[in-house]
Amino acid sequence: MKKNPFTEEELVSLLKNKDANAYNVLYDNYSSALYGIVSRIIPAEEIAQDLLQDVFIKIWKNIEKYDTSKGRLFTWMLNIARNSAIDYSRSKQFKLENKIHDIDNSVYEVNEQNIVSFNSDTIGIKEEVHKLKEEYRKLIDFIYFKGFTQEETSKELNIPLGTVKTRVRAAIIELRKKMN
Repeated sequence: MKKNPFTEEELVSLLKNKDANAYNVLYDNYSSALYGIVSRIIPAEEIAQDLLQDVFIKIWKNIEKYDTSKGRLFTWMLNIARNSAIDYSRSKQFKLENKIHDIDNSVYEVNEQNIVSFNSDTIGIKEEVHKLKEEYRKLIDFIYFKGFTQEETSKELNIPLGTVKTRVRAAIIELRKKMN
């Protein structure tokens, strides 16, 4: 990973001006982390790589919609990556591919798919998440690292949806305080 020569504000400004060099810097500095998020939800490497490219196209095309007052650039991009992967996992195409997947190749793919280039420890997120209260930590793990929706998390953990939403919001606020 190359060192980012820009502050976040400079990078956003350059991206909004469609500066190709800024886009390359963005890709060099964030593609590994975003790939990690995508590949946790879509473990098939080739599909995850295609989705990552789609994510960067969405970022490029929608950078004007990014609002610095609502959060950091990485968080905005992470949400695009996560939502793209979740949307794909719910698509008819993905479900069809999973049904017709050749079982003989499954054994070999398991070992390959367990290797994930995203390491949330290297960007400090995982460490900060582990410092949260247990009730917050579980929710963040399900929603942001495993790709569950708030509704799915509610059902999985047998917690009311409103409680999930409140706790996730509180956890994100706490994480923001720790990361700034």
